[in-house]
Amino acid sequence: MMKVLIIEDDKIFGEMLSLYLSGENFEVKHVETARDGLAAVTSYQPEVILLDLVLPDGDGADLCVHIRSITQAPIIVVSMKSNVSEKIKVLTAGADDYMCKPFSMQELKARIETIWRRFQATPVVQTDLQQVPEAPLERIQVDHERRTIVIDGQHQETTYSGFEIMRMFCQNPSRVFSREELINSLRGVDSYINDRAIDVHVTNLRKKIEVNPKEPKHIKTVWGVGYKFIP
Repeated sequence: MMKVLIIEDDKIFGEMLSLYLSGENFEVKHVETARDGLAAVTSYQPEVILLDLVLPDGDGADLCVHIRSITQAPIIVVSMKSNVSEKIKVLTAGADDYMCKPFSMQELKARIETIWRRFQATPVVQTDLQQVPEAPLERIQVDHERRTIVIDGQHQETTYSGFEIMRMFCQNPSRVFSREELINSLRGVDSYINDRAIDVHVTNLRKKIEVNPKEPKHIKTVWGVGYKFIP
């Protein structure tokens, strides 16, 4: 039974989510504050997190950063805020998906199941990084077990989507990926993500792996198409 943590200060809406997901065979915990949410991430160890952005004791985007620092569990933001800049802000902060209220409960269930399937699909391989076939590189490697990027032997935490993009790049060096391919591989065509969100994830990856992110040597832009990875 999948464990879902709901961080939502609207008690009625939170209870509605809890009742629906419980009825769909999810194990659910609902908290109403940022403080309780952060504590529950450690104590409850959820497999998927639903996060509201407006909380009585903190900003949801800031909380997203804290959550991402202690878990790689997928984070789906559920918010009344519909402006693109807010969506980009929280995706940059570590969120993996964004749903604007009001939304269909059936769609929420579908997104939870889709993002969890993709999260589980990453194979666990040997921890000896020199033997990881997808990234036989000296400087840049991926650790599937920890779901981290390893730069010069140092583990770098990243978002679910950031890790998936890097894994695809390492599995297919020099292949050009269109933005549409990356979007469909990450979310499926019915989930929220757009070209700009892909660009944000790539920018964040460059900050982690490039010596000079403004002059990238590894993640190259293919103008008018998308990106490719050069080992």
